[in-house]
Amino acid sequence: MDYSHFLVTINEGIARVSINRPQKANALALPAWEEMKAVFDALSDRSDVRVVILSGEGKLFCAGIDLELLMSVKDLERNPSAGHRSDALLTLVEKLQACVTAIEQCRKPVLAAVHNGCIGGGVDIIAACDLRYCTDDAYFVIKEIDMGMVADLGTLQRLPAFVKPAVVTEMALTGRAVMAEEAAAIGLVNTRYATREIMLEEVQKIAAVIASKSPLSVRGTKQVLLHARDHSVREGLDFIARHNAAHLLSDDLTESFKAAMEKRKAKYKD
Repeated sequence: MDYSHFLVTINEGIARVSINRPQKANALALPAWEEMKAVFDALSDRSDVRVVILSGEGKLFCAGIDLELLMSVKDLERNPSAGHRSDALLTLVEKLQACVTAIEQCRKPVLAAVHNGCIGGGVDIIAACDLRYCTDDAYFVIKEIDMGMVADLGTLQRLPAFVKPAVVTEMALTGRAVMAEEAAAIGLVNTRYATREIMLEEVQKIAAVIASKSPLSVRGTKQVLLHARDHSVREGLDFIARHNAAHLLSDDLTESFKAAMEKRKAKYKD
């Protein structure tokens, strides 16, 4: 899979996706955001992919939105029509939101592996992932407040689902950096590791465990968890009841029973 701003490899059901703009501290210009959406849309549809690991090349994970993109927004001020300016901004924000949401909507679990800085739009990106891991030197900043902006790509909507809302509010209003130790303590990341190499090795192991499970069950679990986040318990129970009524009696279930009876590891079809 050949891309301009991302490195993508697939091996044994695990897709490794790495932001590849180290010369720009992995800050993403508009073409890179659009390419990210294309990457995750493609991986979502591939039967040979069961899990995705998202990381960054170079010195840090992601510095957020490229300044060139922000400057292009300022150029909209030249349009004398307030209505047209607002419409253009709305279109841009919705396009960028869709690029991040593609991670969440990917049918395969996405594991973020963060080293060093995760800033602004980088936090939006990891908030859309299913699991997050980091190195001891990692830090996380909702930077928009320092730029006279309000974070608008999902951080403020997604983070309070797994981080204490009061902590998210403090991060968003102060722009302070949350270091790795605190990030683990507040649930922003699952685990932290000494180095990037160790982190990627350990996250690979976690991804391999997930990839060994029933693909139908893994995809269904992600779908049900996302539904539960946005709905009541009663609605969630109804959703899983209907989901299992449609998917429970599957080849994966049969293979699970056979493997248990034969005391072997289950092997599921893609």
